[in-house]
Amino acid sequence: MTSPCARSGRLSSSFAWGVLCLFGLPSLLWSAPDGAALFKQHCASCHGDKGEGVQTEYAHPLIGDRSLPELTEYIDKTMPEGEPEAINGEEAVVVSRFVYDTFYSPIAQARNRPARVDLSRLTVRQHRNVVADLIQSFRWNPKREDKQGLSGEYFKNRRFNKENRVIERVDPQINFDFGTKSPEEGKIEDYEFSIKWGGTITPPETGAYELIVHTEHAARLWINDTRTPIIDAWVKSGNDVEYRETMYLLGGRTYPIRLEFSKAKQGVNDADKQKEKPESKPASIKLLWKRPGMEVEPIAARFLAPGNAPETFILSTPFPPDDRSVGYERAASVSREWDQATTEAAIDTANYVVDHIGEFSATKKDAADRDAKLREFCAKFTERAFRRPLTDEERQLYIDQVYGEAGDPELGVRRVVLLAMKSPRFLFREVEQQNDPWDIASRLSFTMWDSMPDRDLREAVAKGNFVKPEQMRQQAERMARDPRANAKLHEFFMRWLKVEQHPDLTKDKEKYPGFDAQVAADLRNSLELTLDEFLRSDATDLRQLFLTKQVYLNDRLAKFYGAQVPEGAEYAPVVLTEKDNGGILTHPYLMAGFAYTATSSPIHRGVFVSRSVLGRALRTPPVAVAPLAPDLHAGLTTRERVALQTSPEACQSCHTMINPLGFSFEHFDAVGRYRDAEQGKPIDAKGTYRDRKGDLVPIEGASGLAKFLADSDEVHTAFVDQLFQYCVKQSVRAYGPEVRNQLKSDFQKNNFNIRKLLVDIGLMSSIKHPAYNSATPGG
Repeated sequence: MTSPCARSGRLSSSFAWGVLCLFGLPSLLWSAPDGAALFKQHCASCHGDKGEGVQTEYAHPLIGDRSLPELTEYIDKTMPEGEPEAINGEEAVVVSRFVYDTFYSPIAQARNRPARVDLSRLTVRQHRNVVADLIQSFRWNPKREDKQGLSGEYFKNRRFNKENRVIERVDPQINFDFGTKSPEEGKIEDYEFSIKWGGTITPPETGAYELIVHTEHAARLWINDTRTPIIDAWVKSGNDVEYRETMYLLGGRTYPIRLEFSKAKQGVNDADKQKEKPESKPASIKLLWKRPGMEVEPIAARFLAPGNAPETFILSTPFPPDDRSVGYERAASVSREWDQATTEAAIDTANYVVDHIGEFSATKKDAADRDAKLREFCAKFTERAFRRPLTDEERQLYIDQVYGEAGDPELGVRRVVLLAMKSPRFLFREVEQQNDPWDIASRLSFTMWDSMPDRDLREAVAKGNFVKPEQMRQQAERMARDPRANAKLHEFFMRWLKVEQHPDLTKDKEKYPGFDAQVAADLRNSLELTLDEFLRSDATDLRQLFLTKQVYLNDRLAKFYGAQVPEGAEYAPVVLTEKDNGGILTHPYLMAGFAYTATSSPIHRGVFVSRSVLGRALRTPPVAVAPLAPDLHAGLTTRERVALQTSPEACQSCHTMINPLGFSFEHFDAVGRYRDAEQGKPIDAKGTYRDRKGDLVPIEGASGLAKFLADSDEVHTAFVDQLFQYCVKQSVRAYGPEVRNQLKSDFQKNNFNIRKLLVDIGLMSSIKHPAYNSATPGG
């Protein structure tokens, strides 16, 4: 009975529940009207005999997550649509019980539509990651650095050699304005010097990054490709001071970076021949970037580290986007466009491999053992692409036949790479279904990293050290500490918090002067810093996200929000308000995002909490309703205006849950600043929530909501479900109720440690993997 219609009630939920408790189901079956007969008489014409929906009436299946009392109250008030008086009192109780038990409840849904593990190809993200790691497996592994910033070498002239080097240090950022002065008085002349910075850069997310160098003098920048600079302004011409290039980077990957800067007279260096000291010209050097969906900003220290890293192969082939309609990427469909993209990706990869074949095979063109080493490389490449050792038959097909018949060694390598990357054994997950340690290792690595097993995991499987549960857990815990796992968790939280819904955060300039694109970008950084600090902690306790009172502010944000931060601090933790602090839920970025340009939006905030945090299902609004203009209701507060807007019967079926949750945040305006009053009236931030048991929970403001959510069993269950589905790319219900229950139980026992939950999800989804229900592709 999910038809979007609501009328004033005749039967309260407490009365409905009381009828159930008083009579009990057995007596209802004997003394009350037949629920099945009532449903067939009054409901089946719109909802179908089995609740499957009727295309011309109400196409949605009759499923949901309301409690039985809620469903009973809803049916009694609104059903059948157009004549709700046809089902009254006890009849509503009986028909709601029939609907609930037969097809509406989660148990009925699992019985009628059993979830299954679908055979899946690689998602776009997985495809890019696997190709990068496949190539990387033939290179050395970088050492992780705890330090932040880049190693800087300062030279007293234009020549980069040890004799001229006078300073070595780690600089947190490359954001210097020297003016006409020296970087170090007494050691370096102000009119001529050079600096070389080196280290690694780790972008937080996958996407296109615009790299920017700003300087009045000579500079060049290398990222990833250490041979060819992405920006080369070493020979100056004209008055340009800013240089930009765009490159695609994979989040959580470490790339080598080098920046060289030189301040000197262009052309022939004749400073030694001049009788007087040359005039010092102004000099500055800034390394900036524009991250996906962000504003231009200096590259922060947390993305930089001293040390070194090998080049990473970044697949630039465009792919059609994956289906995200169910809340996570599904890769169950195959299209002509996807097939063409995989072919182009295979060609690009083969070209790169052939260009670097000497490095990957550790052989030279004129080496006597070149043919043997190329065959060995082809075998290793194919095994790693397939995520398991080759059988004798596969080796004969992929190596001996394809490579051997090519006639030319490089052509043979190219053909092997192309064949391996177009094989279903590469493009699909576990087509063999052997469920041996190789399959388990592959499932584990895709869950933890969205990629293939690394060298440590492959060696553990090959040596028989990935058989016992404790051996598997040891590997999973190691993998959970990898930057790729951090990147995956970071991306999950950004989706969980619906950050992608706020790409352009703008506000009314008259009402909120000073709130511009740079403030919005700083708020996004603040939110990410909060998440990153949380993920770096040992506890990673989900409850602390709701209960924390700190946000990270820089000078610009501190001025806008009326806070104090230490002078010179890039970002510092600050408590903005003690009065009604809702943890990360009341972070100014989220409050501003779930708001209109001039007013708060309890509806957007309530929908976010309902869907993302509580995991409740909400239907799309039956009709598009524009918000009531504040100017036309000048005397009403936002709460009063929203209550008026959603008062029609067609709105109440969802807004009885959405509005009270959203009203809890009314102490926070459209930019997330705390307020005590609106329109001269005290803020009313009281709310309620009717849980899945049918109990009505009173809520006192955002802090009360945060405390309730932190301890809510519904929140814990929803979080387990969503993290599982995001990481595994399958429905948790497909693995059986015991897996879901065990995950939630262990999550609670482990003090809601999210990193331990990730490990448990990886192990359970890998070891307790049900059989596929889809056909296996050949090839």
